[in-house]
Amino acid sequence: MPVDIVRVQPEAVMEFVRRTEREALKTFYDFSVIWHEQAHDFAAMDGDAMVGIAQIRIAASLAGVERIVVLPERRRGGIGRALLQSAADAANYYNCHKMTALVPHRSAAQRFFERCDYREEAVLAQHTFKLDMAAMRRFLL
Repeated sequence: MPVDIVRVQPEAVMEFVRRTEREALKTFYDFSVIWHEQAHDFAAMDGDAMVGIAQIRIAASLAGVERIVVLPERRRGGIGRALLQSAADAANYYNCHKMTALVPHRSAAQRFFERCDYREEAVLAQHTFKLDMAAMRRFLL
C-alpha cells in the first residue's frame, strides 16, 4: 500500500515514538528486554527564566545524557555541573551504575565532562561533520 511522506511537527514524532519505541528496541536488539525506560528533564531557572536544561534517558540500569545546554552568557558559572549532578542524583535513585554522554573528541564539551568527573571510555569514528566522538562515562553508586 503506498504512503505519503510528509513533514510533521516534532510533537507528532515524539507521540509516535512514545507509542512504538519499546517494540522497536526489542526488534533492534533481537531479544526481549524489560527496559523500564524513563526520560528525565531538568531545568536551571533564574526566576521565571530558563537558563539551562539537561535531559537524560535511563534504561537497564544505565543513564545517558541526551542533551545539556546552558545559555552562552550563563556558562562557566556552575549551572551545567549542577544540572549534571541533578541528573546523576536521579540516576542513582534508579540504581544506575554509570552515566554516559557522546561528545566531539578533544572538544570543549569533552573537557567540560572531564571536569565533571567523566572519563573517556572510547573514541568512535563519526562521519557527521567528520569528527570523532568520545564516549564519556561516569561511574555512579
